[in-house]
Amino acid sequence: MYPTIETIELPHLYFIPKPHKIGTPLRPIISMIRSPSVGISHFLDQVLRPIFNQATRQTTFINDIHFIRRLELYRNLGLLTPKTNFITFDVTDLYTMIPRNGALVALEQFLKRHAINGRINGMTIDTLIKLSVAVLETNSFVFEGKYYKQVRGGAMGSPFTMTLANIYMLKWEQLLVEHQKAHNELYGRYIDDVFMTSNLPLDKINIILDLVNRKDENIRITRSIGLSAQFLDVSAYNDQGQLKTTVFHKPAAAPYILPFLSDHPRHVHRNIIKVALFRAVRLCSHVEDFDEERLRIEATLLLGDYPPKFISYHIKKFFQQNNVITLLEKLDNEIYQEFHHEQINLPTRHERERQGNQQPNLDRSELSSNQTKYRRQKWNNKEIHVHFPYSSGPMEGFGQKLHQLWRHYYVYPGSPAHNVALRIGTRSNKSLQCFLVKKRPPKSMLTDINNTDTSF
Repeated sequence: MYPTIETIELPHLYFIPKPHKIGTPLRPIISMIRSPSVGISHFLDQVLRPIFNQATRQTTFINDIHFIRRLELYRNLGLLTPKTNFITFDVTDLYTMIPRNGALVALEQFLKRHAINGRINGMTIDTLIKLSVAVLETNSFVFEGKYYKQVRGGAMGSPFTMTLANIYMLKWEQLLVEHQKAHNELYGRYIDDVFMTSNLPLDKINIILDLVNRKDENIRITRSIGLSAQFLDVSAYNDQGQLKTTVFHKPAAAPYILPFLSDHPRHVHRNIIKVALFRAVRLCSHVEDFDEERLRIEATLLLGDYPPKFISYHIKKFFQQNNVITLLEKLDNEIYQEFHHEQINLPTRHERERQGNQQPNLDRSELSSNQTKYRRQKWNNKEIHVHFPYSSGPMEGFGQKLHQLWRHYYVYPGSPAHNVALRIGTRSNKSLQCFLVKKRPPKSMLTDINNTDTSF
């Protein structure tokens, strides 16, 4: 957790555009890669996030696929009726609106509930609170030639900020959670976005939401209530008591995809088609909606200059590999439903990582030992990984040529590298957005602070 004096730098503020939203608003990010407290921030996040994930597994949506699973379970239990309303709301500026003192109080209460003998991973609650204060009180940064200190909320860019905001929201949402549980209704949150179901009259729903909206002056919600809802990447509909889900496309989102002529290895373009089709299968509940999404994918690919033969070949290959080639010839809903349920129940990469990161409440020596053991397991002395920026020009054949040189000069009987595999990968070139967004101020402002005028 100690900062490295030779490389330490003050954080700096930059913005990235959100082109999928109307008006293209900007998202403020504070780059804290070399900041004094980034090590503490990472440590707190690694210790507390698994505990939070475990404590909120019944009220948290991991992703859009997990959301559909929960929604389909709600339907399968017979709880979805023709009058069931879908309710969504989001919290305005959650990260920057949470009060410091309120967040620390919520954190202390959370730690006390989940501590074993007054400790979390061998550390006292007081120690963890002091570390949290250190992170919150050192949010100083550079922007347009001036120095600033953030006095409210947490920095977007600090690893601990999301975990702290989630813990603060956990305390705030308990009234809604208990209400939904008492009425056998669905409740789930993804950071600052919430989805609920309700069979109550509309006026009673609004009374409850007005009550929680007045509960905390720092939390303000924007709601939507109706027989349809857009949540994460899913459009959900209550069609006379029948559940229907499709892929949600934001109104301002352009039909853009990585161009076929871009300097990327060909497997990247192949995977784009595969991933888009898997996403459509998992999110679309009916075969007609899936087919419409497939046509949308094809149109988007054509706009990205993908050759029609390339598109046709890889779409057909997708159906063949999943043993549903008949869906290309006939929209059989029975076959599709089996395919949809098979795919929706497969764990995603995020879910596998989340399960792997669930740690018991260990003492400090055990935690350190486990982290060291994990790092050692990740090291494989039988492989050498080489990455290079891909280019369709002179570097296009770099991987093949390097393999030839490796086999010719290093792989021979008795060589230490005889049983070592060479793994060659590519790095994507920077996007236009990376060049348009000026991120980094002069280094002198980040390191030589004593010789610069400060204006906090």
